[in-house]
Amino acid sequence: MRWVWSLGGLSPGELARRVWVAIDSDALFDRAAQLSYYFLLALFPLLICLSALLGFLFAGKAELYHDLLRYLQSAMPSAAYQLVRATVDEITIGASGNKLSLGLAATLWTASSGMEALINGLNVAYDVKERRSWWRRRIVAIVLTVMVAVMTTLALSLALAGGHFGRILAERFGLGDVFAVTWALAQLVLPLVFMLVVCALIYRFAPNVREHGWQALMPGAFVAVTLWFIATSLFRFYLSVFDSYSKTYGSLGAVIVLLLWLYLCGAAVLIGGEVNAEIRKAAAAAGAEEAQKPIEA
Repeated sequence: MRWVWSLGGLSPGELARRVWVAIDSDALFDRAAQLSYYFLLALFPLLICLSALLGFLFAGKAELYHDLLRYLQSAMPSAAYQLVRATVDEITIGASGNKLSLGLAATLWTASSGMEALINGLNVAYDVKERRSWWRRRIVAIVLTVMVAVMTTLALSLALAGGHFGRILAERFGLGDVFAVTWALAQLVLPLVFMLVVCALIYRFAPNVREHGWQALMPGAFVAVTLWFIATSLFRFYLSVFDSYSKTYGSLGAVIVLLLWLYLCGAAVLIGGEVNAEIRKAAAAAGAEEAQKPIEA
């Protein structure tokens, strides 16, 4: 796997040029726009699934979905966050626990539509044709959606309750101020680590490619998370300074902001897939034996 971290023998500049050419030829930004639509449809059902999972883990705490949304506030533009919170509040208050439980299967099906759209986009990024049957592809989308939901739940559980358990351990072992500093840093790093793992899982199972090592997935995952972080930070800064969407679109401004943020998220993941594909192609052309294996399943 040395060819992975040597970028397949390419310089960073040459890799960036190849990825840009691939982005243009694959109409990646057009596909990211399609993804934003499916992500919007899948977002609220997925949040309902996460709320149900958190409620199962922490029975008796009905306010957990508020904690979930407050945690998302650090990752979303303010206008998008306010829209998401208001919508999920309305859905949750208007539905009983039995209705939510009975509708969980339908909710999961809807949420997996966004993942299936991502599968199609990554197939294009990896230059492979989708040869899996419809039902098999749908099962992959559902399983990936569940995996992302479970991992998100675990990460949120650690973020919401980890401090309490950490303080207990700190008092028992006399860690004191060391724990406070360590936990503050962990809260900054854990979301990024979680996103790396999620991206790697998506790159591993979503596209119709043969089995390959996890190391081959990490360059694209790093690029995707880095691009997401930069784009989201710049977008939030722009909105905090100008806030022109509410003036231009009125009450629809929050919806436009949410769609644009989802568009940036989808573009980052697809670009990461292009990075992985270009590194593998370059390594195969340079004679790396493992990279020469057929990529298409």
